[in-house]
Amino acid sequence: MQYALLIHLDDAPFVAATNEQRDQMTAPYMAYNEALIKAGAMVSGERLKPATTATVVKVRDDKTEVLDGPFADTKEQLAGFYIIEAPDMDAAIKWAARCPGAGHGTVEVRPVWQTR
Repeated sequence: MQYALLIHLDDAPFVAATNEQRDQMTAPYMAYNEALIKAGAMVSGERLKPATTATVVKVRDDKTEVLDGPFADTKEQLAGFYIIEAPDMDAAIKWAARCPGAGHGTVEVRPVWQTR
């Protein structure tokens, strides 16, 4: 079964960091990626640009509304995600606990609704 690991954290430190500091911040994620790949659990994953770059589109009464971000009232924003393959929720939770984002933010684990 597939699970989405949604990484919520304060992206301000990463945005403000130097390239060298970003490399240091990214290194644990590269190791995590390799662990997922080696285990055959990696389906996909991406880091998202800061929430300040986000745009929301709504359609209400046939009228399209376009709103620029950020949208969350908290410091933690959706910073990235993984789609993983795991046998059950317990296994997905174990992968989420190993995600570097769990150490300084939160990782939401959500089953992917298979549509095909």
